[in-house]
Amino acid sequence: MSKVIVTARSFGKTNDEAEQLLREHGCDVVRINAGTEAVEQQVRREIVDVDAVVAGLEEYDADVIASARNLKVISRYGVGYDKVDVEAAKARGIAVTFTPGANGDSVADLAVTLMLSAARNICYMNRTLQRPSGLEMYQKTLGVIGVGRIGKGVARRCRGFDMDVLLYDAFYQDQEFADAVGGKFVDLETLIRESDFISIHANLNDSTHNMFSTAQFRAMKSTAVLVNTARGGIVDEDALYDALRDGEIYAAALDAVADESNEANNRLRELDNCILTPHAGAATREASAKMSLMAAQNVVDVLESGTCANLVPPLR
Repeated sequence: MSKVIVTARSFGKTNDEAEQLLREHGCDVVRINAGTEAVEQQVRREIVDVDAVVAGLEEYDADVIASARNLKVISRYGVGYDKVDVEAAKARGIAVTFTPGANGDSVADLAVTLMLSAARNICYMNRTLQRPSGLEMYQKTLGVIGVGRIGKGVARRCRGFDMDVLLYDAFYQDQEFADAVGGKFVDLETLIRESDFISIHANLNDSTHNMFSTAQFRAMKSTAVLVNTARGGIVDEDALYDALRDGEIYAAALDAVADESNEANNRLRELDNCILTPHAGAATREASAKMSLMAAQNVVDVLESGTCANLVPPLR
């Protein structure tokens, strides 16, 4: 029997299909939850003899991977895999998989929700019952950074607001999609300068770390709204704090911050024009069900055939 540990908190919360799939294929499923001991510490202890991990947002560095004697697959529950040392896993013959597309609609929904909430000061009004002057989204300019499934979903939704759409992707320009939404690909500097709303959907890597910092905020419109539902670390939070405090940009909303373990103490929460949510883009019943089943199927495929359709892309 193969041993599978599950650290993803919402895995199987909607229904038991995913866990049942694993058990039907001879897997002993062990859940790891945060409690008196941190998830990371439990993983370091349990991973020594497991065959597979359905992984949440904890880190799998080279040391953790090296201690796993039997590990064959790290199945990421979600689309991001920046917390996994993919090269270290590859060197030990361990597959790394993800669940592309499973949470796309949920994250795109949240990105648009955050745009509206930040522009109309929803959280501030709920807390104070005061009525500040906000911003409209209708017929404004949207900038989408990272034009994959989620970025495309945001652009499609915002066409309902009759927005002009600017697109930036460092790797691939899907001109057919741009034509379909009446958008155009531009360089990053142009997008930052001309957009009223910017939505980030890029991976976190060396080239995107602190992609938004002091220079970028100064180049943005003073009425601009920045939304990040991708990864913490893409936005320089110290520079963002200064920009929001000093009125260099109108508002920001982040579903991902650099230190998610200490988000409650993030000083951006002090600001009335900043919204923080707890990496909740995929926190819908629909996304949970789809991600759970896909993550489980990835485990089954790798354990039984050595590969699957959702291996992470090669490092670029």
